[in-house]
Amino acid sequence: MSTPPLSASTTVAEYLLQRLVFLGVRHVFGVPGDYNLALLDIVLAHPDIDWVGTAGELGAAYAADGYARTAGFGALLTTFGVGELSAINGVAGSYAERVPLVHLAVGPAEAAERAGAVMHHTAGDGDYERFARAHGPVTCAQAVLRPTTAATEIDRVLTTAIRESRPGYLRLPSDVASALVEPPTERLALSAGVDEDSFAAFLDVAGERLAEARTVTVLADFLVDRFHARAELIRLLEAGRFPWATLSMGKTVVGEGNPQFLGVYSGAFSDERTRTAVDEADLLIRAGVLLADTTSGGFTQGFDRNTGIELEPHSAMVDGKRFEGVPLAAALAGLTGLVEDLPAPAVVDAIPLRSGRVPHGDGPLTQDHLWDAVAEWMPTATTVLAEQGTSFFGLSTRRLPTGVRFLAQPLWGSVGYTLPALLGAQLADPARRGLLLIGDGSAQMTVQELGTIARQGLTPVILLVNNDGYTVERAIHGPRAEYNDIAMWDWSAVPAALGAPESLVLEARTPAELAAALELAEENPDRLVFIQAFTDIDDVPDLLRQLAEGVRLRNGGPA
Repeated sequence: MSTPPLSASTTVAEYLLQRLVFLGVRHVFGVPGDYNLALLDIVLAHPDIDWVGTAGELGAAYAADGYARTAGFGALLTTFGVGELSAINGVAGSYAERVPLVHLAVGPAEAAERAGAVMHHTAGDGDYERFARAHGPVTCAQAVLRPTTAATEIDRVLTTAIRESRPGYLRLPSDVASALVEPPTERLALSAGVDEDSFAAFLDVAGERLAEARTVTVLADFLVDRFHARAELIRLLEAGRFPWATLSMGKTVVGEGNPQFLGVYSGAFSDERTRTAVDEADLLIRAGVLLADTTSGGFTQGFDRNTGIELEPHSAMVDGKRFEGVPLAAALAGLTGLVEDLPAPAVVDAIPLRSGRVPHGDGPLTQDHLWDAVAEWMPTATTVLAEQGTSFFGLSTRRLPTGVRFLAQPLWGSVGYTLPALLGAQLADPARRGLLLIGDGSAQMTVQELGTIARQGLTPVILLVNNDGYTVERAIHGPRAEYNDIAMWDWSAVPAALGAPESLVLEARTPAELAAALELAEENPDRLVFIQAFTDIDDVPDLLRQLAEGVRLRNGGPA
């Protein structure tokens, strides 16, 4: 549906919504509260935006994050104080993992603010800026909207959020929403420019390194995706025929069916051929890499971070020399031009694709078999979300079909993130079926949003790993400690109880039962499929076991 033009009688609310539409937002997530109800009427009436009411504000924040990772930008709308603080953990995760969205919090009218009135949802002391200040450390730009400056401030916050790929925060007194503003005269300026002198200097130095390098390997990570440089990375890999790997946070940033794909790099815990190709490359090109403990094998990477070519969001480095004003996409495009002018490199043998079917049997289902089987079965048009735990560490080491999109939150690691994020990702791209991989402990955190998924008519596949509690924590410390136990739920009854009575509910305790359940899931694309897969309480993927030992030692636990 076309967006109606803005007129001289544009209100602050209409201005904001049209700016969001320009950024590709078609769904706004949140929970109603008395301060935001009038604004929600405007949202409901908007021809190009749908309101998605969630079970809680934290779920709305996670959903907006999943939406933004898929569509490019997200939005959540909460009420002042209690609502926005409920959402702030999700916003903080978006900040840490460079996800662009806007959090709009609607509060008391300006007259109440000026009077310092003791209104509900305040701390009772007349301080109306407290919650905006709380958002300062976890957003890249903030503003309290006033009638005379609202349009300028909306543009500033949204532009900064896009350029920095991080959340922005807008607080809106309820009566300001209906104030009139001047309509926009130009589009938002979303991209940072290139410093041509710095770019030329970078290419000179990078060209020398490429020309003299005996072996070149590319290591890519999630910032390639966040800063819209996927196409440029693919062209560089094609031009150079370089072997390449990703960190787990950047998994599927390029299709993994490419024969030059080395797998996921996890420092010392990598496959030996992957580790050798990355750590011993004469020239390592690092594209959008952020080394975190959970993605670098507990900081066991074997390469020197002061050598090689490092491409960051807004700058590039060659052997430690920084070139400012060289955005990631431009740097990759520039390197491609250099590579095309060099002699064709020798092709390094890549790790071969796994061949043959995963065997099915009647013995107990293991973590190792579970993730092999899921990876083998996965259709190409899938958005898979892997919860931080056995799901993430199990699947991240498996090669996925080209076309699959992998979403996870290994840096912020907020337990329960993926279930509401599935809601957002599915609404952002309904042509792709969602596949959620989540443990029983994590699911108890946010399972109420399963009702929202059902109410939206979505039909993902949800595979819940029932391993009797917080298995990832057991692997780190306290394998039989009471704090790692959870209440045992009747999971087979949960979908219907939460509003999805037509769901296909299945169980898998053996490899054969898992194969049958996955086959039924593929045969029923129009139904929400809920598979409960049972694994042993102490069974964890190898990578998680290795990382858990490092976490235990860094946390000061017993050896």
